[in-house]
Amino acid sequence: MQKVNFKNISSRVSLFLVTAMLTFSISTFAQADGDVTEVVAPAADGAGDAAAGKALFNANCAACHKLDKKATGPALRGVANKYDREWLYKWIKNSQGLVASGDALANEIFEANNKSVMTSFPALSNGDIDNILAYTIEPRPEPSIAVASSGGGGEDGSGTSNNVILGGLAFIFLLLITMLFLVTNTLKKIASNNGVEYPAKEGKKPLWKAFIENQFLLLISAVFLLLASAYFMYGFFMQVGVDQGYAPAQPIHYSHRIHAGDNEIDCNYCHSSARKSKHSGIPSLNVCMNCHKNIGAVSDDVLAEGLNEHGVDYNKEILKLYDAVGWDVDTQAYTGETKPVKWVRIHNLPDFAYFNHSQHVTVAGVACQKCHGPVEEMEIMEQFSPLTMGWCINCHRETNVDLAGNEYYEKIHKELSEKYGVKQLTAAQMGGLECGKCHY
Repeated sequence: MQKVNFKNISSRVSLFLVTAMLTFSISTFAQADGDVTEVVAPAADGAGDAAAGKALFNANCAACHKLDKKATGPALRGVANKYDREWLYKWIKNSQGLVASGDALANEIFEANNKSVMTSFPALSNGDIDNILAYTIEPRPEPSIAVASSGGGGEDGSGTSNNVILGGLAFIFLLLITMLFLVTNTLKKIASNNGVEYPAKEGKKPLWKAFIENQFLLLISAVFLLLASAYFMYGFFMQVGVDQGYAPAQPIHYSHRIHAGDNEIDCNYCHSSARKSKHSGIPSLNVCMNCHKNIGAVSDDVLAEGLNEHGVDYNKEILKLYDAVGWDVDTQAYTGETKPVKWVRIHNLPDFAYFNHSQHVTVAGVACQKCHGPVEEMEIMEQFSPLTMGWCINCHRETNVDLAGNEYYEKIHKELSEKYGVKQLTAAQMGGLECGKCHY
């Protein structure tokens, strides 16, 4: 009978995101004169247009007032219900004139707010003021908080979960095993029906015994295991001290996405020392207070976005800043009682590696994003680059030296460019690969 080899039958089958602000009236007011913006026509019968009033409010009032919190001036939510409307017209258009006239209410408010002079708005018509008052009367909207879906899904609620993917792969794997089993049995039956002898299992050596008796296979297996072990050990040790992707939670949540992204604040405004020193530095809380002395709360839209997408209440984080710096929201003054903020360091080079921010930021003109990635998109700051020696060396090899307005490098650049036969030198050709540049 004919013998058939069935050993190679199994090798052919194979299966992925508030700033409702304020102002206009009642007390405590900017000391600098502000330009008045005309927006809409007067509303009839003192009703007012809240939408138009919001635009007027933001243009004229929001620098000193908030709707629900005291700022430079008092909170203005519902102010139209507290005072006579005709009196408000006079107060908003010329508060100091009303105070000078001896009006009892005007003087009471003036004294209650430490005699802060409110900017006069004579260009605002009664209709404009009606619109602003209509905006301040509106009830405070509650930020909507998304409710987590109880169904399955990925992290964004729309994708396929990892469990489903793994389950599908497991099913396909089991299906392949079943198919192979059925194919083998089918081939046995075909062979039997055609009078072909199917090799019997009796008398065959166990696989492990046949393997250990083959010295060549043992040698190849040993070499393979040694190389694989060396490869994985090398990969493991090369990751020691490399914290790429490290994004720790900070004691006060700071969104680079909002500050550097939405508000386009330059990195060097906060990290000012990066332009003139080795370190970029940790910004003083006083730098934060340059803005947040007047920004005590975010808009409802931003608040809802933080709660829904990032699980952060931005208003509570601002209160943490006030607590740390000793700022009393009610009196709008510093208490003198401060608390240290224990920021968690993210980028940390070894002590034996020298890096100078000013050399890169000021002299070389390197953008912050070159090393730190798209910080303007980061809700939580993370280490974007590996910051390894190889990564730095590659950058020096690929980056040309900018000579515009930099006379210091002119002579050496001319000499070296002739030496290397190039018109533009890289940082590496200028000595950026010398060991002593970074290890001193």
